[in-house]
Amino acid sequence: MNFSVFLLISELLGTVAFSVSGVLVAKKQKLDLFGAIVLGVTTAVGGGALRDILLGNTPPVMFRHPVYALTALITAVVIFLVEKHSRLLEESDKVARVLNAADTIGLGVFAVSGTNMAILSAHKGNMFLAVFVGTMTAVGGGILRDMLAGTIPVVMRKRIYAVAAILGAVLYYILRAVLDLPEPVSEVLSILVVAGLRFLAIHFMWNLPSFSDQGGRE
Repeated sequence: MNFSVFLLISELLGTVAFSVSGVLVAKKQKLDLFGAIVLGVTTAVGGGALRDILLGNTPPVMFRHPVYALTALITAVVIFLVEKHSRLLEESDKVARVLNAADTIGLGVFAVSGTNMAILSAHKGNMFLAVFVGTMTAVGGGILRDMLAGTIPVVMRKRIYAVAAILGAVLYYILRAVLDLPEPVSEVLSILVVAGLRFLAIHFMWNLPSFSDQGGRE
C-alpha cells in the first residue's frame, strides 16, 4: 500500500472515531440531531481548522477539501440514529476497543500531520510553534467539543491524551526537522510512539496526578 494512502485511511479512521466521540457526548447532554452533528463534526475537523488558522492557511482545508467534514457528518448522522434507541457503543466492549484503537491512530496521525504542516509552512526553525500546532491538530477538536457541551475538556483530566500527542509531535519534529530523516520513517515512528503510549495508558489506566487525588472534603 502506498504510504500516502495509508495516512489517508488512518486520518479517515481517526475522523470517524472523533465524530463518534462527539455524538456520544451529545447523547449524554441530551442534544438533538443538529447538536449531535455539530459536536461530531467539530470534534473531527476542529483541530485541523485551528491548525490552519494558526498557520494563516485560510480558508481552512476543511472548506476547500471537505472529505473529512463530510465523513464526520455522515458518521454523526448514522451514529445518532443508532444510539437514539440503543446503548450499543456504550455497552459493547468490542466496539469500545475498536473505537479506542481508531481514536488512538487518529491522535497520532493528526499530531504528526499538524507538525509536518507547520514545518512545511516555513516554520522549520520554530520547534515550539510546530509542536503546538501538531498538538492542537490532534486535541483541538476534542477541546472545542467539550467547551460546546459545557464540560471540562477530557484532555485535561484523563488518560494522558494530550501528553501523548505532545510527545509524538516533539519526536516528529526532532526526527524530521533536526535529524532530517525521511518523512515516512519519521511519521511511522512518531505515530507508533503516540499509539503505544495511549494503549499503555488505557490498559494500565494511567493518569497524571490531579487535585482529585487529595484526601479530605471536596
